[in-house]
Amino acid sequence: MWRGVIEQYREHLPVTADTPVVTLREGNTPLIPADTLAREIGPDAEVYFKFEGLNPTASFKDRGMTMAVSKALEEGTSAVMCASTGNTSASAAAYASRCGLDCLVIIPEGNIALGKLAQALMHGAKVFAVRGNFDDALRMVREISARYRITLVNSVNPFRIEGQKTGAFEICDALGEPPDYHFIPVGNAGNITAYWKGYTEYHAAGRIDRLPRMMGWQAEGAAPIVRGHVVEKPETLATAIRIGNPASWKQAEAARDASGGMIGMVSDADIIAAYQYMARHEGVFTEPACAACVAGLMRLIREGYFRNAVPAVSGPAGKTARKLRIVCILTGHGLKDPDNALKSSGRPMVIDPTIEAVLEHVPLAPRA
Repeated sequence: MWRGVIEQYREHLPVTADTPVVTLREGNTPLIPADTLAREIGPDAEVYFKFEGLNPTASFKDRGMTMAVSKALEEGTSAVMCASTGNTSASAAAYASRCGLDCLVIIPEGNIALGKLAQALMHGAKVFAVRGNFDDALRMVREISARYRITLVNSVNPFRIEGQKTGAFEICDALGEPPDYHFIPVGNAGNITAYWKGYTEYHAAGRIDRLPRMMGWQAEGAAPIVRGHVVEKPETLATAIRIGNPASWKQAEAARDASGGMIGMVSDADIIAAYQYMARHEGVFTEPACAACVAGLMRLIREGYFRNAVPAVSGPAGKTARKLRIVCILTGHGLKDPDNALKSSGRPMVIDPTIEAVLEHVPLAPRA
């Protein structure tokens, strides 16, 4: 039975026999082959979606939160706190409720998907909506946690990064090797930092013999790393990455540079197109932020980026070709943000309760 990421990867995590493990059995999320998308690259490519929306609170945040809350409990705290655009608050509230800690959340007013807000409230968090953006909320929680006895569980908490790096371990364990390219959305930049840490640690331990290129993607209206300056008023429909001053900015740049990868940006139109593509061609429903990295991949495919990119490996008879492997991290489930799903897909058609009314819109061939 799967016991959660701490027990699965204990030897790679900063825990001891005295650490009280707070878990919802997070991790062990599937790598889903994206065959339709892979065919757009060519016959020698494989694309996988690491679907983190199948974690207990339906986002990747659970990997880091099991570590952050476990260590907070070990240190004797009575409460945890976070700033959030949604997923962090849902996860923090769930793990805090699991072990009896209070949870305080500060969100940007009007800029959080209702599915995520509902989770935080249902788990009993005290939620405050500030008249400002995520960066204002993060500044507040940093000041409060510095002055008062409360544990900050945003990704500036190093234990969050420790937990999130286990996603890289799972990918390597499932594939038997790292991917060639790792595509990931970038908001506060903790996740790209964490995955790179996971890959480099597995490499140092001799578990893998090479490292992937890290390919991060921001939304055009919230792309401070790409633009090279803080975005004072970030704007994008992908609320999970609507961040103008990422806490892990420098670490994300370091991962990009050390891996020989890139951090690019895509428009909201690109995000919606990828969002719909995944649902309609691959059967995977994610929140819009996840689609940023898939939109980036689709752009590079159109530009011919992967032409002649099929790698070679050493075999008994010398160099032999193998398939190019790409993994996209889908950070949250689509049900987190039903409003955007309905806006982009339309509403049900209202009809009379007759067969003819259906056939008027969908002509069907009669059975023989």
